[in-house]
Amino acid sequence: MGGRGKIETEVWTAGLLLAPALALLGLFVFWPILYLLGLSFTQGSFTRAGVEWTGLQNYLRLVLDPDVVQVLGNTVYFTGATVVPSVVIALGLAVLLNRTVALRGLLRAAYFIPAVTSLVAVGLGFRWLFQTDGPVNSLLGFLGGEPIPWLGSTLWAMPVLIGLSIWKQLGFNLVVFLAGLQTIPRNRYEAAALDGAGPWAQFWHITLPGLRPTLVFAVVTTAIFTLRGFEPVYVITGGGPLNSTNILVHYIYQQAFGQFDFGYAAAAAIALMAVVGGLVYLQLRFWDQPS
Repeated sequence: MGGRGKIETEVWTAGLLLAPALALLGLFVFWPILYLLGLSFTQGSFTRAGVEWTGLQNYLRLVLDPDVVQVLGNTVYFTGATVVPSVVIALGLAVLLNRTVALRGLLRAAYFIPAVTSLVAVGLGFRWLFQTDGPVNSLLGFLGGEPIPWLGSTLWAMPVLIGLSIWKQLGFNLVVFLAGLQTIPRNRYEAAALDGAGPWAQFWHITLPGLRPTLVFAVVTTAIFTLRGFEPVYVITGGGPLNSTNILVHYIYQQAFGQFDFGYAAAAAIALMAVVGGLVYLQLRFWDQPS
């Protein structure tokens, strides 16, 4: 009986200690999500006319809207073209830096600087670099090439955004991979070298399996970062030209604060949250599996 009373006391104590944090989570996380979910079943605006219940109409419209098809295609293109290079390049650089003792700390800090730089400031810088009479076209002219309307072309505007996104995420992934590489025991590489395994065989059979949880983390966090990449689109292209760079998070902003269609924007936000939640679930599943 005494043991049971002690357990109950510990449970109550833990509950009291967790109550402030749970209250904050409920107020600033769970309640906004529930409110957003409820808003997605309505239409109207926050005016005297108010909002009305429409059921699944916003979600049906989301499925049938041709603009959403283009926006989703842009989002998949933007995300895939960012995730793959920013993970592969960061992994290669991390492997090289892990073998280099000299200047490792300095190089790691230099690569990480973009990760802590304001996206708005970086976006303004990229817009200046790639404008029609900007430094990039000036360099092309110096090399004998023709100027390219980077931000006015449906072909080239998205690659500019992708380049910014890769540059922004590269340093974070590199630091993550460096941390993961330092957890792999050195004796594995020494044993493999004694057995005659070359650098590529060691990378394929030791480094990659040892970095599997880190790889999953890097891929998922990069995908989430890209999916919520609102600032570059807003600052550089505004979703244009001809909607070619409009991705889902920017489309949600347009519907909510451009068209004041808050219910439809909430439905799109719930869809985006579901995608991010699925990515987090996959990360947790792969993370729990043994290496």
